Amino acid sequence: MSDLEAPLRPKRKKVWVDYFVQFRWILVIFVVLPISFTLYFLTYLGDVKSEMKSYKRRLEEHDENVQKVVKRLKERNPSKDGLVCTARKPWIAVGMRNVDYKRARHFEVDLSAFRNILEIDKERMVARVEPLVNMGQISRASVPMNLSLAVVAELDDLTVGGLINGYGIEGSSHIYGLFSDTVVAYEIVLADGRVVRATKDNEYSDLFYAIPWSQGTLGLLVSAEIKLIPIKEYMRLTYKPVVGNLKELAQAYMDSFAPRDGDQDNPEKVPDFVETMIYNSTEGVMMTGRYASKEEAKKKGNVINNVGWWFKPWFYQHAQTALKKGEFVEYIPTREYYHRHTRCLYWEGKLILPFADQWWFRFLLGWMMPPKVSLLKATQGEAIRNYYHEMHVIQDMLVPLYKVGDALEWVHNEMEVYPLWLCPHRLFKLPMKTMVYPEPGFEHQRRQGDTTYAQMYTDVGVYYAPGPVLRGEVFDGADAVRRMEDWLIENRGFQPQYAVSELNEKKFWRMFDADLYEYCRKKYGAVGTFMSVYYKSKKGRKTEKEVQEAEQAHLETAYAEAN
Repeated sequence: MSDLEAPLRPKRKKVWVDYFVQFRWILVIFVVLPISFTLYFLTYLGDVKSEMKSYKRRLEEHDENVQKVVKRLKERNPSKDGLVCTARKPWIAVGMRNVDYKRARHFEVDLSAFRNILEIDKERMVARVEPLVNMGQISRASVPMNLSLAVVAELDDLTVGGLINGYGIEGSSHIYGLFSDTVVAYEIVLADGRVVRATKDNEYSDLFYAIPWSQGTLGLLVSAEIKLIPIKEYMRLTYKPVVGNLKELAQAYMDSFAPRDGDQDNPEKVPDFVETMIYNSTEGVMMTGRYASKEEAKKKGNVINNVGWWFKPWFYQHAQTALKKGEFVEYIPTREYYHRHTRCLYWEGKLILPFADQWWFRFLLGWMMPPKVSLLKATQGEAIRNYYHEMHVIQDMLVPLYKVGDALEWVHNEMEVYPLWLCPHRLFKLPMKTMVYPEPGFEHQRRQGDTTYAQMYTDVGVYYAPGPVLRGEVFDGADAVRRMEDWLIENRGFQPQYAVSELNEKKFWRMFDADLYEYCRKKYGAVGTFMSVYYKSKKGRKTEKEVQEAEQAHLETAYAEAN
C-alpha cells in the first residue's frame, strides 16, 4: 500500500439517524430555507434603518446601550449568580462547537442591540462598528465608497465580535494577517463595569493584545475600530489548474503568492488575494486576484462573471472547471467576490441539499440560499448533533506554510476529506506573546513566505464528510479530531475554537500560550466573572457543579498567586 492509499475499514451498520440525515433536505427546503430568507430580509431592513440614522443618533444609542451593559454587570451578585455570558441563544452562533456552557447556571448580559456601523472614517481609514455587525452588512456599506475592511471573511453572517474574539481569515490575510490583526482599538466593558478603550500603545495595550482568541472571556466587546483599505470595483481573478502529488500541489500553492527570492512585500510579485482548492489527492486550482477598475474590466475581450446571482454555478464548482479547460482569467464585482462562498457555504451546501447545485434548483430556489447555519443547528436534536460530530468534519488547521504539504498528506491519510481550502495568513511577531504566535527564531530561517516581522502560516480548511463515511465505512470522528490536535501541537499549529475540540486542558495550553491571557484575566478582574477560554471551548454539556468548581479553581489560583 502506498503512503497515500486509504486504509481498508470495515463497513458500518446504518442506524435510524443515518436515514434522518439522508432525508433532512425535506425539512431544510420547506422550513429552514423560507425562515432563513425571511430573517435575511428582516435583517437587511434593520441594516437600512440603521444606516438612515444620523451619525450623532447612532453614537447616542451606542452610549445608552453601553450604560445598560454596565448597569447589568453591576447588578450581579458574585456569591449567588453564575459566570457572565451573553444572552444570545446557544444555537444562534455560526460556529460548530457546542455552547453547552449556557445550559448551566449563568448570568446573562444582553448585547443584541449592538449591531450598528457607527462610523466609516475616510480620513483615518477606520470603520468603527459594533460587535454584531456582520460581513455582509459592512461590505454593503463600504464597497460603494471603494473602501473595504482589510480582511473580509467570506460568509455574510460572520460577525465582527466573533472574528475578533475567535478567528477570522480571508484571501488577503497573506498581507494583513488575521481579522484581529486589522483592529486599531477595542471598546471593552470590564468585569467591574469600567469602559475602556484598548489600543496597542495606550495603558491597556496588554488587554489589546490579549483580546484575540479569548472568546469574550476578558470583558464584553461593545465596539471596535478596524482598518480600512482603498479598493477598486472588480477583482481580476486568475484560475490556474495544477496536477501532481500533494507535495507538488503544496509547492504550487506556495509559489502562487510567495516569491522564492523572499521579496514578500513587493506588490508586483504578491497578489491582493489568494486561495487554493484541492479537489483530490492529485488535482487543485490556484486562484490569485488583483483589484481592477471598472474601466479595465469592461475592456473589449474581458470576461465579467457576476458570481453573486442566485442562478450561477456554485463558486467552488466553477473554479473546478479550470481542471478541464485550463488556466483562465475573469473579472468579478468586488463585493460578489468577497462573498463568493456564502451561497453554497463553501461546499457544505452539497451535503445539506444534495441537488441544490443543479441548474433547475438554482433557477427555482437558489434565491433562498443559503440556509442560516443557526437555523440548521436549531432544527437538529442531540442525536443528529452527535452524528455530525462523529461522521462529519468542520475544522481549520493553521500550520506554518513550509509544513502545508505534510498537513495535506496527514488529512488525506487520516480523514480523506475533499475539497480542501487553502488560505495563507501572516502571524506577526508582536511586542507581547499572544495566545497564537510564530515559531521562535523564524526570522532567521527566512523560509518561503516569511519576513523579518511575520511568519507565513496557512489555513487548511477541512469541511465535509470524510471518505470512509461516504463509502459507508467505520469512522471515529472524535478520535480523528484528537489525532489532528496532537499533530497540530507537534507541528506548531493551531486549531480555531469555533470548531468542536477534543483537547483536554493540558493539551489546550500546550497548543496556545497562556501567560498574557491569564495575566490579563487577573489584572482586569475577569477571574470569577467570566469563564476561562478553555472552559468555554470545552466539548460537552457543562453542569452547574462544573461551573462552580471551575470558578472556584480560578479564584483559588488567583488568590494563591496574589499572596
